[in-house]
Amino acid sequence: MMNLIKFLKEADFQETPVGRISKDWGAKKVLDLFTVETGTTPSTKQKEFWDGGTVNWITPTDLSRLNGNIRIKSSERKITEKALKETNLSLMPRGSIIISTRAPVGYVAVLEDSATFNQGCKGLIPKNSEEISPEFYCYYLLSKKQILQNLSGGSTFKELSKDRLEQISLPYPPLEEQEAVVGVLGVVDSVIAKTGEVIAKIERLKKGLMQTLLTRGIGHKEYKQTPIGTTPKTWEVIKLGDVILEAKSGFASGKRDENGILQLRMDNIETEGWINPEAGVKVPTPSNVEKYILKPNDILFNNTNSVDLIGKTAIFRGELSKCVYSNHLTRIRVNLDRVIPEWILFVLLRKWQTGVFKAICHRHVHQAGINNSDLLNIKIPIPEIPEQQKIAQILSTTDKKLKLERSEKARLERIKQGLMGSLLTGKIRVKVM
Repeated sequence: MMNLIKFLKEADFQETPVGRISKDWGAKKVLDLFTVETGTTPSTKQKEFWDGGTVNWITPTDLSRLNGNIRIKSSERKITEKALKETNLSLMPRGSIIISTRAPVGYVAVLEDSATFNQGCKGLIPKNSEEISPEFYCYYLLSKKQILQNLSGGSTFKELSKDRLEQISLPYPPLEEQEAVVGVLGVVDSVIAKTGEVIAKIERLKKGLMQTLLTRGIGHKEYKQTPIGTTPKTWEVIKLGDVILEAKSGFASGKRDENGILQLRMDNIETEGWINPEAGVKVPTPSNVEKYILKPNDILFNNTNSVDLIGKTAIFRGELSKCVYSNHLTRIRVNLDRVIPEWILFVLLRKWQTGVFKAICHRHVHQAGINNSDLLNIKIPIPEIPEQQKIAQILSTTDKKLKLERSEKARLERIKQGLMGSLLTGKIRVKVM
């Protein structure tokens, strides 16, 4: 058995309520192919509805954690058989589709086991399993996430109603072709999943390396207790301000100017300490622009953000020829006689990951901040420069591998999106021969 792939010509398409699809396919509404069910939340005041529960109860949060997987087997919270019998809940059979229709709209998965769900989801039960591949329609609905969101109404939060969901048009190819499309996309998904597993493994490795290398060092036998915990006996523990030449916040600019200068912002700071050069915006060039020009080895510290993101840090490595930075970032320039920039980067990232900045930041209504005074008073460990370099080299090598794998995963996901657009409309036909 093999999949035969055929590219259709312009004349092989038709215009339908779904859009432009293969002439060999039909188009039907959701209500023609599925029975749509709504969910609810059993009273949380009645312990007998929850304690010892064994029945899956899916929420949008469960769906959001699938990381690209189109199948869901279990839920974080479960209800009891008593709750199922005494509340207005439908037990969806295996092979049904669950779609989040509130906060947010557009997560979709196929049930691997029977389940109920809350009011943030809708359930789609196939009316004829001999004509429908749930996975095919799961992929299709995932590809139309933006359209689903556009169809949602509500002032406080968006919600896709049952009536609107039932009226959505779907392509209707023969079952054999539906399954062939699922097979192709499933192969891509499996490669993406394996790449994700590699990324998770490297992330665990890096976390362990940072915990060990930034507190125990390399080759030490004697240790001492310090205000920041146990460190090698030969290491210093000093304030950050003692080893830097400058800590300068950027400038605010509420305007944009395509003829101006590129300004890096919070979105440019990636989790692993890299700069994303594609996320900045161009702003009017200030008269004192030279004060804010970034140079290679400048460290950018996120001084204003949500509580969980305060302290994200990256090194500017010259990714862009000429750029500045916003007032929500602090530029740190180190004393190269005492430390290397990478050492400060990894120390600050470690403190961010362990919640140090979250604990000391100044909290406001919608965001939090850390001022320069608090930043400069943070205590940090300082080994001799040769050891800093060895540790930074180990962690940087791990970072580069992580960056490559993430880039590969993003590339595969782009390929998948392109395939979905072609396969799910019949632009590319896949048949089993």
